[in-house]
Amino acid sequence: MRRQTIPSSNSADLTSIFKARSAALVKASQRLHPERASFVDHRQFLISESKALLTRLAQVKSFGLTMPMVPAAGISKAAQQAIHQTIGDGVAEMEKKLRAFIRMLNQAPELGAAKTQKAFALLKLQFNWLLDSLDIFADVLGMRSEHNTGIWLAGMDALAEDSLRLNADLYQPPPLITYLDRGHGAAIRKARTRLPGGKSNPVAVIRVPRERMISTGIASSLVHEVGHQGADLLDLMSSLRLALQAQARKDSSNQDLWNWYERWIGEIVSDCWSVAMVGIGATTGLINVVSVPSYFVFRLNADDPHPPPWIRVRLSIAIGAVLYPDQQWFRLRKLWDNLYPIHLAGPDKVQSFQRLEALIPAFVGLLVQHQNEALQGKKLKEVFPLEDRQPAQLRQLHQSWQGQVARMKGSRPSLVFAVIGQARADQQMTPQQENHLLGQMLRYWALKRNIASS
Repeated sequence: MRRQTIPSSNSADLTSIFKARSAALVKASQRLHPERASFVDHRQFLISESKALLTRLAQVKSFGLTMPMVPAAGISKAAQQAIHQTIGDGVAEMEKKLRAFIRMLNQAPELGAAKTQKAFALLKLQFNWLLDSLDIFADVLGMRSEHNTGIWLAGMDALAEDSLRLNADLYQPPPLITYLDRGHGAAIRKARTRLPGGKSNPVAVIRVPRERMISTGIASSLVHEVGHQGADLLDLMSSLRLALQAQARKDSSNQDLWNWYERWIGEIVSDCWSVAMVGIGATTGLINVVSVPSYFVFRLNADDPHPPPWIRVRLSIAIGAVLYPDQQWFRLRKLWDNLYPIHLAGPDKVQSFQRLEALIPAFVGLLVQHQNEALQGKKLKEVFPLEDRQPAQLRQLHQSWQGQVARMKGSRPSLVFAVIGQARADQQMTPQQENHLLGQMLRYWALKRNIASS
């Protein structure tokens, strides 16, 4: 075979030669491999890729067909329907967009490669957003297949739903589902917020720490997250921020402190919700969560929506003392002071913490007396079931139940956790007894919900 020499005249000649050779190679490939020729046309390539997405989209099935769990470990029917509807609508919408894109490619050959690739890239992003939303719920539901864990989670769903029940009919609560994850903190993806891709989340998804299973501390974390959802339903954040801003203008000498409290108000309201629902167990559970090295307990971080743990526990104790007066709060405050003496904050921070602490009574008063349009003329403290959760009533219930599950079954889940949390705080129940009773009650609530929905 004769070798062709490459002229060395200039770069333009070399470029034209390489282009000619490339074109010749393409033509030769089309003659030898006609089945590959289609990919030279960008439209055929993108049609093929779009069909591949449609094929993978068809693999997205209802969770009712894919989740292996015993019936008692299932989520509520309302949550099932809401998730099914959201994912089903997303699949149908994605399929419609992909088929429209394929028709466009077939009917508009004049569209350039770059323009059609840009449209396909956006469709692929939307496809992945749909899968991200699917995975959010798959992670939650897949855990329901774990032995014992799935049933416990269904019982915790019942606790979460009960913790949104107030003394007045102020909102329509969304479905709630729970799952476990590593770490020592909880979190919530609130209902009616945005899923990946912008769709509205149909259910509240609450992550709770596995290390808290099973103790009354799980209620502290779980009900705190429920409080975020409740505060959103009552539009408390916007009205409380306005009230705190007005207080800062009124009390100019403490304006910097009121600004701190405004920054932390979201977490403080959720702590208040937890204390109101489960009593002292909320605060002892919080202490367990924030028992970290003292550097972090006294760290003031302008970017953190959480109060420093030292102040956060003091606030929880102060809220408890207002809602449920009892000497136990004084004892708990003394314990906290012994665990983390204020001098550990360091000389540069002690004064700041002392000033924040001095403002706690005024702040807590503003919080529990707060009113807005959503509360329909009630004060915030008046919407919680405070009458049957006073420490004396909780102690009396503990005595009457005598640790017998049969006597506990007629009570609300949040009240059961409040009673057991009070008994633990009073040293009237061992951790082993607490674990055993709560495990039995979680299984009972899970089975009760399943039977009621079948």
